[in-house]
Amino acid sequence: MSNERLRSALLAKGMTVQSLAEAIGVNPKTVERWITQDKPPYRRHQYAAASQLGVDVTTLWPEDARSLESSADLSKAEIVTVYPHRHMVPAGLWREIYNRAEKHVDVLVYSGLWLSEDPKFLDLLKAKVRATAQVRILLGDPSCEAVRQRGIDEGHRIMDGKIRNALMNYRPLFTSHPEIGFRLHDATLYNSLFRADDEMLVNTHVYGIGAYMAPVLHLRRLPGGGLFDTYANSIEQTWGGARQVTDHDITGV
Repeated sequence: MSNERLRSALLAKGMTVQSLAEAIGVNPKTVERWITQDKPPYRRHQYAAASQLGVDVTTLWPEDARSLESSADLSKAEIVTVYPHRHMVPAGLWREIYNRAEKHVDVLVYSGLWLSEDPKFLDLLKAKVRATAQVRILLGDPSCEAVRQRGIDEGHRIMDGKIRNALMNYRPLFTSHPEIGFRLHDATLYNSLFRADDEMLVNTHVYGIGAYMAPVLHLRRLPGGGLFDTYANSIEQTWGGARQVTDHDITGV
């Protein structure tokens, strides 16, 4: 007995067994067995496959045929990969996930200076708002205690200066593209967050080292998981408590 629902969903999406297997990180022979033998995958793989194919998971595997796993397992399935250090993240991945975004482009950092220095990233922001995506850039308030302490935690005292440099890099966008949201927050960040629709890069903050040396999690939201939404909610709460940028924030005078 074969799973013709899965076969049809692959054809409708224009995907192959190989491309689906690569997208969700399993062996192509495993996907082939899901089809030819109607062998139900682990639940985390069911949700991952359904997400890739753009269908409801119960369309592919009825509830009574699905293996039961805890929500903790689903949250684990939201982790695409983990990079030991930010500098080990492929150079183009940041722009790749933002290029794929259609609705949400969020950056929650203290300075994120390296992003603000990338002309291609600035052009990407312009393109996304022209395509009606919501773009929000959240930087640390250069005068707040959390920024001062983070500079100390990283072993320097120049975090406020890095933020002002980032603001200077973004400044041309303030007037040319006012639909791009820029705000300053005074929150204590335990992670820098980079959200693009249902994908996110989470750069953890570790005492005593700069963020570029800290681990990065690549997440992809899955129905029934909770890890992605936990971080996404953090962005919403921080945005709600943040304030507008002033000239004083940029110049320091």
